[in-house]
Amino acid sequence: MIEAIDVKRSFGDVAALGGVSLSVPEGSIHGLLGHNGAGKTTLVHILSTLLPPSSGVARICGFDVVADPKEVRRCIGLTGQFASVDEQLNGRENLALVARLLGASRRQALSHADELLEMFELTDAAKRPVLQYSGGMRRRLDIAASLVGGPRVIFLDEPTTGLDPNSRIGVWETIERLAKDGTTVLLTTQYLEEADRLCEQITVLSKGSVIAEGSPTGLKAEVGQRMVTVTLTSQSDVRTAVKSLEATGIRATPQDSGTAVTAPVAASADLAVVVRTLSDADVEIAELAFSEPTLDDVYLTLTHEATRKPVPA
Repeated sequence: MIEAIDVKRSFGDVAALGGVSLSVPEGSIHGLLGHNGAGKTTLVHILSTLLPPSSGVARICGFDVVADPKEVRRCIGLTGQFASVDEQLNGRENLALVARLLGASRRQALSHADELLEMFELTDAAKRPVLQYSGGMRRRLDIAASLVGGPRVIFLDEPTTGLDPNSRIGVWETIERLAKDGTTVLLTTQYLEEADRLCEQITVLSKGSVIAEGSPTGLKAEVGQRMVTVTLTSQSDVRTAVKSLEATGIRATPQDSGTAVTAPVAASADLAVVVRTLSDADVEIAELAFSEPTLDDVYLTLTHEATRKPVPA
């Protein structure tokens, strides 16, 4: 449904995109992850026909964004970084206006508006001016407006920026429902928790280039590191614990707390090795914690490596 092949875009001497490729299947949520200026919004603008690529090929629903922009626009919905609804109109009027602009009759427009208001749990606020909506409500209305034309693909450019935690979760649930109903979603975000929860596949951008791609689980397994944290009953046992673990090939590090030791482990079976080793050394364990790598770990590792590479020509 979304395909980009070696897409490049320059603004004068500045290369905003240095050859980005990705492929998104129908009904999935694909995340674009990257810092400000990484090229996320530029790529979304190219895929949604707002900006032509300098070179490369991009297709939406099989239509080329340069050769068939009108067909592409019939297939897509776009929600930008800032809500584009009219604050002076109420929720129902906003959605009906978009429907009328797309050619619906007045009756059809109002009917469709009511359906979307119900879908996005905004029926009770349908006749209130948008000026009185909370940030989360405005964002849901904005996403609803992008669905008026029944798009098969929707682009969400940092849809939860600036929202409180409860509103953010509400938008997440909305996005999940869209994908469940068959809509293909391309989501740009700086929130790692958001990408981890929503996205089946992630493309990580830095300085206009793809530095990694894969599922959240796959990226964490490839880049991150599982860790075990052992809290001991006595600070005097820390040195013994470190030496005993290192004798088995496990690199252990004392923590600032004074009684805890952390060690990377390749698999959960290594936990048994840690426990057995410390038991044989007569080191008593007060607490044992096992942690999986997070997307934060992945992102920080990847972007740190990327900063040492030259900007693409």
